[in-house]
Amino acid sequence: MKASLSERILKHFVAVLVAVWTLLLATIGGAQEKTMNLYTARHYATDEAFYTGFTKLTGIKINRIEGGEDALFERIKAEGAASPADVFLTVDVARLWRAEQAGIFAPLKSDVLIKRIPAHFRDTNGNWFGFSSRARVIAYDRSKVSSGDVARYEDLANSKWKREICTRPSSHPYNLSLISSMILHLGEEKAREWARGVAANLARPPRGGDTDQLMAVAVGECSIALSNHYYYVRLMRSTKPQDRALVAKVAIMWPNQNDRGTHLNISGGGVLKNSPNRDAAVKFIEYLASEQAQAYFANGNNEWPTVKGIKLANPELDKFGQFRTDTLPLANLGKTQAAAQRLADQVGWK
Repeated sequence: MKASLSERILKHFVAVLVAVWTLLLATIGGAQEKTMNLYTARHYATDEAFYTGFTKLTGIKINRIEGGEDALFERIKAEGAASPADVFLTVDVARLWRAEQAGIFAPLKSDVLIKRIPAHFRDTNGNWFGFSSRARVIAYDRSKVSSGDVARYEDLANSKWKREICTRPSSHPYNLSLISSMILHLGEEKAREWARGVAANLARPPRGGDTDQLMAVAVGECSIALSNHYYYVRLMRSTKPQDRALVAKVAIMWPNQNDRGTHLNISGGGVLKNSPNRDAAVKFIEYLASEQAQAYFANGNNEWPTVKGIKLANPELDKFGQFRTDTLPLANLGKTQAAAQRLADQVGWK
């Protein structure tokens, strides 16, 4: 028996009502789930603690896109106003400066960040902030070199070290930032002479990462190398016999302790101009300056917090104690990158 017209109308009305109610519940549920989209060039497994800690504290879920620094930067630019990215994290101040110059950051006025992050670790207009620091140290063969022989970066240009130095390529941002600091402290002409001396002292063509330089010293390929400090600390914390053997043979020292201090670089980030979830993005950036997050940087990846007074639970990092650090405003290193690369090319430091 066919249903009457009134019954068919009633069934249709009920179906529509159920559909509307289902859509409403889904909308409400979606609104309750707060999210933030993070583009990060930090590739450290220990960073997982940041993300879970932030979500646990705020209830905001992090959608994470990981990739190379340059690839993510170009992606953000290409996406333009349609970009879903809320926050960009990267390593090396020159990359932060380049992103700032491209106009992808939104200036952030945050009392929390201004109070906690020292001025030389952040952009003056609030485009980006440094959350961890890494020192560019000199590693050396304990049996062949004493720390007093290479007490300053300038000593790397001494002809006594001919064919004794290993390093990454000059074009890597870690070395470019160091060369930039030499330009700013010494002037371009003296910095050029220094770079020419370093290039003349290389034991082999520059290649590999910082761990490769430490290994090269350990096997006698060279006596001296440049490295970021946390690569060495990883080996100190390792339980692998080969890593322990390397640490027994190779030591590191903090250059320029009697004058300007050791060169530092940073890992940092900022809120993006086209952020669709700005409130969540600001909370995340401020969270990275919190005591909890700052401790993660130190205890997880052996970097130093940029916020002062953070208690560490990293005995190996603590062993180094206090040392003098260069307080040159890091934004200036970005401005000098092009000059640094030009200088390196001129003297043949590949």
